[in-house]
Order: sequence, then C-alpha cells, then structure tokens
Amino acid sequence: MVPDDSSTDDAGVEPSTDDTRAEPTTGDAGAAPTASDAQSRDASDRRVAGDRYDPDDDSGGYLSPGDDAPADLGDILLYGLLGGIAGSVLSFVPFATVLGGALAGYLCGGTSADALKTGAVAGAVMTLPFVAVVAFLLFLFGFAGAPAEFGVFALLVVGVGAAYTLGSGVVGGYLGHYLRGEL
Repeated sequence: MVPDDSSTDDAGVEPSTDDTRAEPTTGDAGAAPTASDAQSRDASDRRVAGDRYDPDDDSGGYLSPGDDAPADLGDILLYGLLGGIAGSVLSFVPFATVLGGALAGYLCGGTSADALKTGAVAGAVMTLPFVAVVAFLLFLFGFAGAPAEFGVFALLVVGVGAAYTLGSGVVGGYLGHYLRGEL
C-alpha cells in the first residue's frame, strides 16, 4: 500500500503502513471521508478478505478445498467407471480389484460414504467382463450337451467372484479416500 503524498503532516512524516486501520482524524467531527480514505479502506478490505481464505484451514493441508462436501452422483458414476476400467486392465496384477477401487475412491473425493459407493461402482464394472466370459462359456457348453449341474456350479462361481470383486472394490474405495487425505 503506497501512502498518499497529500496526507503528510507539517513535519513531513509519512503515515504508518501497518496492518491496523485507524479512523481518519479530521478537525471537523461530522466531515465526510475523502476519496483517498475510501480507496485505502477498499484496499484494506480486499486484503483482509483475501487473508480469510486459508486452503490449509480445517484440513491440515491434506484435502483439497471442497473435499468434505458430498460428491455428486455423476462424479460417483464417472470415477467408479474409470476405476473399474483401470481394475479390469490391471487384472493380471494381484489385487487389481482393490487397486481399481482405490483409484476410484481417490479420484472421487467427497465423504467416506461417497468413496464406498464409488468403490462399489468400480467393483460392479470390474465384475462385468468376468460375467460376460462365464455367460459365453455357459452358452458354448450348453450347445455341447453339458449337464445342468455344470451351469449351477458356474452360477455359484460367478456369485462368489462377484462378491469378491464388489467387496474388494469397496475396500479399495475406502483406502483411496484415506490416501487422498494423507497424500
């Protein structure tokens, strides 16, 4: 803040530029403030308003602003889809379903409940290729004359696989949310 040259007193001393605002002293108690007083107040108000926002406040500097706000349904579905695709692509890696859920939970932000939902969406997306392969195999074996018990066993395998994939996607979503707060 640059002091106004016209506001020097008779001794030639410049007014102080400390952060405290002093009311202007004029000889006339009812005098209206001058334009330079209004400008200095506006600049001071902008400086004070700019100091109010602290990105590290109330989050320890770990979460981005707005991370505590609930995520939109569109965000949950989008990041769940991205995490599910990543988990499916990384299916050759052990615990890829956890990695896909963790990616989804990390990207989504929001609350921990949102991270669990996003991990569940990622797990459901990662289940789809497995279900498609098993359905195709059942279709082929049905034409080959496989016994009905084979179909029942295949459905049991699909159910267990889906429970594992969904469960590990949810766990990954929670871990991703935790890592977002720590990294």
